[in-house]
Amino acid sequence: MAPPVATQKSLVAPRFEDLLLEFLQYLEFEARSAENTLIAYRTDLMQYGAYLGSIGQDALTVSQAQIVEYLEQLAGSGEIAGTTLHRKLSSMRSFYVHLRREGVIDSDPTADVKAPAQAKKLPSVLSRAEVSHLIDQVRGSDPIATRDRAMLELMYASGLRVSEVINLEVSDIDFDDGILRTRGKGNKERIVPVGRQALLSIRIYLRAGRRALTKDRPQRYLFVNFRGGQLTRQGLYKIVRKYAAAAGLSDRMSPHTLRHTFATHLLSGGCDLRSVQEMLGHADVSTTQTYTHLSTERLKDVYFDAHPRAVLHELR
Repeated sequence: MAPPVATQKSLVAPRFEDLLLEFLQYLEFEARSAENTLIAYRTDLMQYGAYLGSIGQDALTVSQAQIVEYLEQLAGSGEIAGTTLHRKLSSMRSFYVHLRREGVIDSDPTADVKAPAQAKKLPSVLSRAEVSHLIDQVRGSDPIATRDRAMLELMYASGLRVSEVINLEVSDIDFDDGILRTRGKGNKERIVPVGRQALLSIRIYLRAGRRALTKDRPQRYLFVNFRGGQLTRQGLYKIVRKYAAAAGLSDRMSPHTLRHTFATHLLSGGCDLRSVQEMLGHADVSTTQTYTHLSTERLKDVYFDAHPRAVLHELR
């Protein structure tokens, strides 16, 4: 009689399930981990346990080479992002650190394992025409419309992160010098130039829209919600998604896309890399160099579209 076909659950050995349950109990009751953290650990480690079952291996005797093979399979599937792959390895490391701490194993098989390198996915950027089309979706002169137009103009003009936009204060804008002050990662302050169009939109918003939203109540944050309170990250995302959908760009952009577009347009316009790095608040110039690839691709597209001898024709 043929053995029954193994299911996803039966691939996970009971011993592994016991170890996993003890680990999750430690996280919940001793480490006081958040519910989302517990869910992520459980999901990652159940997937790892299924892999161990599929190769007939035990979590306590698995080799480093087999763990590397597992991670390479995940990376090769093309179905998960690099950040997710690193998270899965981190979950495995925490699991084995716990097993060592409890004296279940003598050595950690993940200690020297690194997540496989994945090709960097270039961020999506908008063309100048697409940016104009996006902002043109904000219609009217009511308080919400003036706020949304000012916010989109500012995000494209300054390349601010979402957290920097919502935490921007009215006093951070210097209209005379055409600059703003923002606090980025590590609470590090930097100065960013702001274009005339963005400054004009902000002036209109401050004069007509913001006062109506706050009902003249004291509020230091520049962008506020319909109740006059500080705009949240979720609120900003909803606003950007609304206009992206109206412009037919919902599958190509998020709030961060305007930051990518800001950097790419500056570089393609001749701005030097170090200046863009400073304006974006990148600690490492290698992070900014991503946009040089985008800029090069855009220049190539323009060249092949515009140059009369760029395309090879058959000789007659």
